[in-house]
Amino acid sequence: MNFGRGPSVVLNVGGTRYSFSREVLKDFPLRRVSRLHGCLSEQDVLEVCDDYDRERNEYFFDRHSEAFGFIMLYVRHGHLRFVPHMCELSFYNEMIYWGLEGSHLDYCCQRRLDDRMSETCTYYSAGEPPGEAAAGGGPVAPEGKGRRAPGSEGRKWLERMRRTFEEPTSSVAAQVLATVSILFVIVSMVVLCASTLPEWRAPENRSVEEQSRIIEAICIGWFTAECIVRFIVSKNKCEFVRRPLNIIDLLAITPYYISVLMTVFTGENSQLQRAGVTLRVLRMMRIFWVIKLARHFIGLQTLGLTLKRCYREMVMLLVFICVAMAIFSALSQLLENGLDLGTKNKDYASIPAACWWVIISMTTVGYGDMCPITVPGRILGGICVVSGIVLLALPITFIYHSFVQCYHELKFRSARYSRSLSAEFLN
Repeated sequence: MNFGRGPSVVLNVGGTRYSFSREVLKDFPLRRVSRLHGCLSEQDVLEVCDDYDRERNEYFFDRHSEAFGFIMLYVRHGHLRFVPHMCELSFYNEMIYWGLEGSHLDYCCQRRLDDRMSETCTYYSAGEPPGEAAAGGGPVAPEGKGRRAPGSEGRKWLERMRRTFEEPTSSVAAQVLATVSILFVIVSMVVLCASTLPEWRAPENRSVEEQSRIIEAICIGWFTAECIVRFIVSKNKCEFVRRPLNIIDLLAITPYYISVLMTVFTGENSQLQRAGVTLRVLRMMRIFWVIKLARHFIGLQTLGLTLKRCYREMVMLLVFICVAMAIFSALSQLLENGLDLGTKNKDYASIPAACWWVIISMTTVGYGDMCPITVPGRILGGICVVSGIVLLALPITFIYHSFVQCYHELKFRSARYSRSLSAEFLN
């Protein structure tokens, strides 16, 4: 420290005094406290604290003393929890003042903070000036300068359009658009499922089939227009193409146009059996339309984000199942069919056939289509079931916690837009 004298310094936080050596302040975990080490003048000190006593080398902070006591416990022991009977948002304010973030909290307290911020529609953005927050996030023009930068209106309109199509909860228009899109998805799914009924394909119901194709074409037209508009207003076109939901949209739309082109060029002739099978496969691929609902529902977004973050646990789960399947299928084939015990179970004639029994036993499904008949085989079956329960439970615990965390993150992100939605509705 280049300012002040003495081997130690005293921090007075709300009346509670803490004494530290000068060297400790240099690498202190709290950023505001560590800034005292680099102060060169009294003016620099007063930018960090509220007051300073030169004679006693004491720095005064007009902050919550009990909250700082809990923060000091985090400095000493590495665990940060909320002060009992203190508002979570007030404690979070103290954390920001001393240079901590929400990620420093223990997991249970992070969930409490997310829930609290979601309920009050409060969003703390690092580095966001108060003027910007009051203006709804838009930059505040300097006083006396009323001119806007060239093209600012166009960029503002594109940003509004992008949020309308990408964030269903960002405005009233976005919610209306999302509702219409959901209705089109539901209608297209109902038509797709009904088109497989034998009554719809009967010769006397040709008019119903034609009407279903018209409805299908209208739905595809809506999805195509929506995808094109979202591509036009996107900031980064390459990133737009790489996003998983946009790839799913493309997979849901493309089969329709391919099937239309194949119908035009080849026709649905019974002699062209290969083309007919291809058309049926392409039409069934339209089931991907239901995944478009992930854009509007937090539950499906949570599932996708969980799978993305827990791919290591998913691979680990798959490895567990494959190893157990290899062991138990080989042993079951040996005990039921390989040994000369007087009775041979034809269902276990090979190891690949026994793999089916292992997978349905480990997952405790048990269709009953095949089962061991020898005593050693039944004992092995019991061990297989118990092993499956244990092996599946181990990685699923991590996946469950990740799912809960992803849900709270997406729920909090969705709650951020409710403030601008309420303002737009009132205006």
